[in-house]
Amino acid sequence: MTSGSLRPEAPPVAQWRDVAVRYPFEKRDAVGPVALDIRPGERLLLLGPSGSGKSTLLLTLTGLITRSIPAEIRGGVGLFGMDATEREPWAWAKDVAQYFQDADQTLCGMRVEDEIAFALENRALPPAVIVESVRAAMERVGLPETWRPRRSMTLSGGERQLLALAATLVQDAPLFVADEPTAHLAPQAAERLHGLLMQTDPDRTILIVDHRLDGLIGSIDRVAVLGRDGALVAVGEPRHLFREKRGLLRSLGIWCPAASDLDEVLAEAGAAAPVPPLSVPEALAHLEPGTAPEADIARARPAVEAFLAACQPDPAPSASGRLLARLSRADCAPFGGPAVLHGIDLDIHAGEILGILGANGAGKSTLGASLAGLLRLKGGTRSGTPGGLAFQRPETQLVTGTVRDEILSVLERRMTEEEKRHRLTQALAAWGLSGLEDRHPFTLSQGQKRRLALAALTAGDRWPLLVLDEPTAGLDARGVATLAGKIAAMRDEGRALALITHDMDFALRLCTRCVVVGGGRILAEGPPDVLLFDAALLQRAGLAEPSCAPARRWLERASRC
Repeated sequence: MTSGSLRPEAPPVAQWRDVAVRYPFEKRDAVGPVALDIRPGERLLLLGPSGSGKSTLLLTLTGLITRSIPAEIRGGVGLFGMDATEREPWAWAKDVAQYFQDADQTLCGMRVEDEIAFALENRALPPAVIVESVRAAMERVGLPETWRPRRSMTLSGGERQLLALAATLVQDAPLFVADEPTAHLAPQAAERLHGLLMQTDPDRTILIVDHRLDGLIGSIDRVAVLGRDGALVAVGEPRHLFREKRGLLRSLGIWCPAASDLDEVLAEAGAAAPVPPLSVPEALAHLEPGTAPEADIARARPAVEAFLAACQPDPAPSASGRLLARLSRADCAPFGGPAVLHGIDLDIHAGEILGILGANGAGKSTLGASLAGLLRLKGGTRSGTPGGLAFQRPETQLVTGTVRDEILSVLERRMTEEEKRHRLTQALAAWGLSGLEDRHPFTLSQGQKRRLALAALTAGDRWPLLVLDEPTAGLDARGVATLAGKIAAMRDEGRALALITHDMDFALRLCTRCVVVGGGRILAEGPPDVLLFDAALLQRAGLAEPSCAPARRWLERASRC
């Protein structure tokens, strides 16, 4: 053997060998065929439009499909050099830590410290090791010590997501699988999680599905893309994939980083970065005013202005419609709990879109439900018309046996059968649900469930006031674009909408006014193009600036030159 001999390449941590999955009674595969390896120490991002089978593919890894979830699977799944079916799903727990798309599928309704300790107790680890591991996991994800005795079901949706992540990370498994881990997290919490997941570690492999790419994509080694039919359509290093496959990703309705959009308009102006960028600052680094040639900056300025205009369209006229609901000195409390917001004064008028922003656990959902008149106040008063509420978890809202019946069930009884059929067809087409009429709502993907819940809420004219709680969670780019169009149309019809969201880009693009909640009260109220660029306020509230903010600052610097 010579000194130049190469060591044999380590076998894949996970491997799909032409895998396809079909659920019972379905006429087409949910996902596949997929042939893909995950390398040791790799950080792999799996992308695809809603309903393309991303979650299904993850569930094949440890044999949950077909051992626990009925389905037909073709092809083979390998895990750590073994066939994944050689062990029962529970037997992989030491090797694979899996965070499910719905955080409640990870939790058992116990106290916070017991939820985190549960997996370690099942492995019969020494009590002292469990105690220290729980403490370290809580510290890593930012859970306060005072939460230890709290029941997990008393936490907000975002807080439960943080807890489920702590309960998964504490396992310290060599393969961490995360399905939409930041869907309900406030921006600062999502940034913290991305930092935890993406630390370079040759002994830990990451497989992640997520739509929130800004802040994440810079740490990803490789991206795999599923098409609308569930087949693998692209694999590559993220920098080149988001530049060279941008058209394909957009045609499929898949999210791209904000830098990709900016890179495109700069390329059209002949001012693109020499290396494909993964962040907005990277896209503009070669154009820094004062150092870059003035001719290059002159070419780039109209492109950056166009990019910012797309992020922040011309604002709609201020709402001058009638008052629909008012909270006066309101003390707002979740059902069965103490007041979490005190002395709230808040109005909402016809024809406006109000953004409700804040960190996880700040009381945003409680405020939204109180504004809609669905929660009894502990103090103060509410006046105005009742409102409709789209819940944070769409499953909470779905009550019938088919997609068709879910929409029909909310239509007014006074409608004729012909009018109901017309409204049904309209709603299915508008929300991208055509062809799914006979499916049970719980067999849909998370993004499809979200669209169905929103379709059912908006199909009729019952609610002049609508409160949408995290409406973009789980939606692909096409779904969010559809949602934005529907919200704008309802505003133009004279409805009032309150959007509870952690998506700062979405709030900037749509909201006519925002309130920032924190510390048991409203910290600030005003137009989004002011609040969302107030660094001190965002830091105080646990939020982050919109992804276009660095481009806005670049344009200010360029204008001074």
